[in-house]
Amino acid sequence: MEEHMIRDAVEADLEAIRDIYNDAVANTTAIWNETLVDVANRAAWLKARNAAGFPVLVAVSDTAEVVGYASFGEWRAFDGYRHTVEHSVYVRADQRGAGVGRALMLALIERAEALGKHVMVAGIESGNLGSIRLHERLGFRETGVMKEVGTKFGRWLDLTFMQLILRTGSPE
Repeated sequence: MEEHMIRDAVEADLEAIRDIYNDAVANTTAIWNETLVDVANRAAWLKARNAAGFPVLVAVSDTAEVVGYASFGEWRAFDGYRHTVEHSVYVRADQRGAGVGRALMLALIERAEALGKHVMVAGIESGNLGSIRLHERLGFRETGVMKEVGTKFGRWLDLTFMQLILRTGSPE
């Protein structure tokens, strides 16, 4: 398994991020959007994440290609949830199962702890067993399944929620 360098995303990564995102939109139930985006959309997203103090990380192969990306942001917009974040991880189709998602997740967990976050939340399409198993191996626990709350490709989708309670953070 190849080692992947994890670093903060920069503007030069936006085309690769767009391509990975659009592939997930067009071909998977990892994201429940149906609209492809352009580089300007991803640039606005990156700028908003950075302005809010949230990380956007990329995994880079030994040939300097961006092969995945990950981020987290507010779980819910109310003050009482300020210690909880929801994350997302996307891996280029030809790199899935090669450890990219794990490397990105470990870096995201580290960033969440460094920011004093207390809980990370994952919302995963219930049929995405690879993602569910990865999260379990990283210590996430299933907290519930919401039946038929989404739709894509002409079928109802169930949403599995998982959470990881981090070691840092205290209510204030």
